[in-house]
Amino acid sequence: MKMKNLIWSILLVPILIAGCQPAKKTDEEKSAKPNVVVIYMDDLGYGDLSSYGATELQTPNIDAIAEGGIRFTNGYASSATCTPSRYALLTGSYPWRNKDAKILAGSAPLLIGTDQPTLPKMMQANGYHTGVVGKWHLGLGDGALDWNKHITPGPNEVGFDYSYIMAATQDRVPTVFIDNGNVVGVDANDPIEVSYKENFAGQQTGLENPELCRLKWHHGHNGTIVNGIPRIGFMKGGEKAKWVDEEMSGHFLKLAQQYVRDHKSEPFFLYYALQQPHVPRTPNPAFVGKSGMGARGDVILEADWTIGEFMKTMKEEGLLENTLIVFSSDNGPVLNDGYNDDAVEKLGKHKPSGPFRGGKYSLFEAGTRIPFITYWKGKIKPQESDVLVCQMDLMASIAKLIGVEAPKTDSQDMLSALLGESDKGRENLIVEANSKTAFRKGNWIMIPPYEGTPILKQVNIEIGNSKAYQLYNIKEDIDQQNNLATTNPEKLKEMLTEFENIRGKNYSNITEVELK
Repeated sequence: MKMKNLIWSILLVPILIAGCQPAKKTDEEKSAKPNVVVIYMDDLGYGDLSSYGATELQTPNIDAIAEGGIRFTNGYASSATCTPSRYALLTGSYPWRNKDAKILAGSAPLLIGTDQPTLPKMMQANGYHTGVVGKWHLGLGDGALDWNKHITPGPNEVGFDYSYIMAATQDRVPTVFIDNGNVVGVDANDPIEVSYKENFAGQQTGLENPELCRLKWHHGHNGTIVNGIPRIGFMKGGEKAKWVDEEMSGHFLKLAQQYVRDHKSEPFFLYYALQQPHVPRTPNPAFVGKSGMGARGDVILEADWTIGEFMKTMKEEGLLENTLIVFSSDNGPVLNDGYNDDAVEKLGKHKPSGPFRGGKYSLFEAGTRIPFITYWKGKIKPQESDVLVCQMDLMASIAKLIGVEAPKTDSQDMLSALLGESDKGRENLIVEANSKTAFRKGNWIMIPPYEGTPILKQVNIEIGNSKAYQLYNIKEDIDQQNNLATTNPEKLKEMLTEFENIRGKNYSNITEVELK
């Protein structure tokens, strides 16, 4: 008996000691905070992906995300142009609330207030490392920008721990990368100067030296020539700092891959903003001619490959099971947007806008209805959803995901819909194009009267301007050909009243009598 008691004592000692030690975190506890990655493309249309109906282009890597996640058919950007959409995504606020939320020049001051709530700030305050790689186009500095010194405020002052960006767009100066507020490769002996008003003495431009341009400008893009491509605006100096256009996509890819490798041991938020298929379309030589549609098709294929490589890295690092990935585009498609690059001539049967009317710059559906996909391996069940969601809702939805209270903005909690656990989406949404707004509620779209040309001739896109009210049932009339404003005045009045209540603005002198 004494021997048995001795044996039991020996066996129990390590158990008792272990019980006094702090419990090691389980894998489940370690993954309590999921990572979040937003992959954001530039000017990609609803119909540009094979997972969204394209037959002339095949995008297998993006399709794989769609097939393994939720493919939203009623997913929206907030705006039909880039700066306002990015503003809404990061702030959770309608861009029309900020009078300066328009397409910005490359030298514009920071659009987001440093005291303003943002998605990365919210993540940062709750234990996340935050990073942005790629296109910014939300302004930098305070109005007196010196590209040769540390640039502030910028992404780092509105919530990003790490930022590696281009200031605006690929077609705008300055054509340099900025690493945490510092221009990469800046040389004190060759200072950078930027102007959007007048050229610098001796600088060659697309307007005056078309023979030096390997990519011919069509409209607007006739400023300083960099790498044989005329840009918007004027730039002098910074020769060692200038990017190589054909290497840009791969450059951003390597940085995004390195970011997730560096921060895989902590919760992170990555905003990965690709520059494609925005102009100038400069595919890497490996993709030239691959689409048969010219440069626009080629850069879409390159972007698809790039995203596939990024997803491989996520898989290799064991991150897919604990990461919510959101894929989308900042606005709808455009073909000729400033350069003669055969986008129109080689389009063939491809329909970048899918079944919708309009495109970039437009209040019609193709301006803001875009590819919208959520993916989370093992968490989200593959499906298609017609729930109405907007990129602006990421703020409140991610707040719910990480268990914090969201800042008071226009963002709505759509987490259940984004995870495929609910078929309830937004009840309504205001969309914007060139500072003009329209209203969606249920299956209805209402566009108020606006002065101006109905077609933006430079890009050959219907932008929605009309002297009359427009009312469409987009479930029955997906391409918005049947205006019901005069035949259904009750619905028009209902839509207009709710629209004005949200917008806080009287859009016309329309009376009850006129609506009957």
